[in-house]
Amino acid sequence: MERFRVEGGRRLQGSIRPGGNKNAALPIVAACLLTDDPIVLRNLPDIQDVRVMLQILEGLGSTVEHLEQNVVRITSKGDISPNPDPSLSKKIRGSMLLAGPLLARCGSAVIAKPGGDAIGRRRVDTHLLALEALGAQIVVSAEEYRMSAQSLKGKRMFLDEASVTATENAIMAAVLAQGDTLIYNAAAEPHVQDLCHFLNSLGAQIEGISTNSLLIHGVDSLHGGEFTISSDHIEVGSYIGLAAVTRSELLIEDAVPEHMYAVRLMLEKLGVNIEVEGKNIRVPAQQELRVRYDIGAAVPKIDDGPWPLFPADLLSIMIIVATQAEGTVMIFEKMFESRLFFTDKLIQMGARIILCDPHRAIIVGGARLHAGEISSPDIRAGMALLLAALCAKGESIIHNIHQIDRGYERIDERLNALGARIVREKDE
Repeated sequence: MERFRVEGGRRLQGSIRPGGNKNAALPIVAACLLTDDPIVLRNLPDIQDVRVMLQILEGLGSTVEHLEQNVVRITSKGDISPNPDPSLSKKIRGSMLLAGPLLARCGSAVIAKPGGDAIGRRRVDTHLLALEALGAQIVVSAEEYRMSAQSLKGKRMFLDEASVTATENAIMAAVLAQGDTLIYNAAAEPHVQDLCHFLNSLGAQIEGISTNSLLIHGVDSLHGGEFTISSDHIEVGSYIGLAAVTRSELLIEDAVPEHMYAVRLMLEKLGVNIEVEGKNIRVPAQQELRVRYDIGAAVPKIDDGPWPLFPADLLSIMIIVATQAEGTVMIFEKMFESRLFFTDKLIQMGARIILCDPHRAIIVGGARLHAGEISSPDIRAGMALLLAALCAKGESIIHNIHQIDRGYERIDERLNALGARIVREKDE
């Protein structure tokens, strides 16, 4: 186990480029099972969750070649096992994304119940209902999901929630199904769009990309190709928050500004302004963080929702920014009932936060945080705690940093290049 030793209060400066979208990389890697031909993936983030997914594919019979930094070639030729390694599958939530490709490729799949962040109940009902609609038979036990399908057939379906991973599983199962599939209430996040564009580049026929209604014309086969994964908009939002709370000027390169409309709107409620320069985003230094109250001086609310609304994965970052903005704001987390529990660590560091219930927190900002010894409970809270340590007074220790490594590639090295002082060391 490792930990970070972080010196807070330093100004940062320079440019940083976000990695590839983690939540696009995982389904895209899984989708490589849909063809015998080799596929080259570029801008693949070198993070723990992706490494585990690549290991799982190798265990199934795929060949994974690392051509250069963040570039791999995956070939899934010949016999592919429908049984992912349970010990690896339990390490990541993304292992559930193997269900659709394996059903389409092998006609069966045995998926161990997946792991991932402990941020509350994360139901898979929508996955199973979508796959059943396409013709799969599924037996659920305490440890696994056992699936089979003699053939998958296109179906008109309505997802009972706009689940990102359930939409992705349905897409991957449907591209090789017989006939047309129409998915209503589909998720439309940037990572879902990336998966659709990737599959279309291999010969799939998916219409309605970026909308909540996807029409998929089943094809007989897919071919190989090359694809570059888009920048991670969650990582972009994290760097904007980092610049804001450390009062630093940062240039975020290849930031995909068209993915940041809702994020920008919520940041402006806290007084954070950004400048769009082509494909890049600049965060000016020395911004005055001050809550902008709603009409009638009402306390504003920052809440999450399905795309194109504010992404749930950035609420942890917004909480840190809110602690540094003069004024009061409510954070409303609608999706996961345990995600806000990390705020107790911020309170230890001097933040003024009232956790009203598992989904709502009132933050009275403007208090300078002080250093603390804290532990990262999940990917997004871990990054938020790193931001808190970087803007706090004194030296902080962050334990359990493998959670941060799951979502952010070489984050200590990259931030140190901007002037941060983060030491990675063994945790006794």
